[in-house]
Amino acid sequence: MAALAPAEILALARISEELDYYQLLHLQDDANARQIKDAYYETSRTFHPDACRHLPDDVRRAVAVIAKRISEAYSILRDPRRRPAYDRHLESGGGARMQLAQAEGAQRAEVEGKTPQGRQYFTLANQDIRRGDFAAAARNLQTALTFEPGNEGFEKLLVEVREKLEHSSA
Repeated sequence: MAALAPAEILALARISEELDYYQLLHLQDDANARQIKDAYYETSRTFHPDACRHLPDDVRRAVAVIAKRISEAYSILRDPRRRPAYDRHLESGGGARMQLAQAEGAQRAEVEGKTPQGRQYFTLANQDIRRGDFAAAARNLQTALTFEPGNEGFEKLLVEVREKLEHSSA
């Protein structure tokens, strides 16, 4: 990324809240992990406070705002669990930003359940797994899936439980 003029830096800082993480890092939404990492390093070098220490105070403050957003973008997009949560957030019109706690909460909801009944049966299934009762765990996960059809976390755990059940009965 070429060096920007101070006026461009100030303008970018003003609109940085409106840019989604892909736009901020100059990425396509189907970018792979390597492309994300490369884009992060390129943009972070451009907006690193040490690289801009010769600029006026107002421009350095703008650089700090942009650098923070770049780090935020990278922390979400590089994580294979947070990124899908962010993509869903964008698709639902949730805005360009997503706090880490929001991403973690979305991720946890996908794994532990979004409904009280789904969470209840997921918890029971985990208790069954700890006791080694895989048949009961499978039943509780199937019940959880009736409340949350398509929950990938429940489905994945059910596959694992069924595999353990098959190995324990063999």
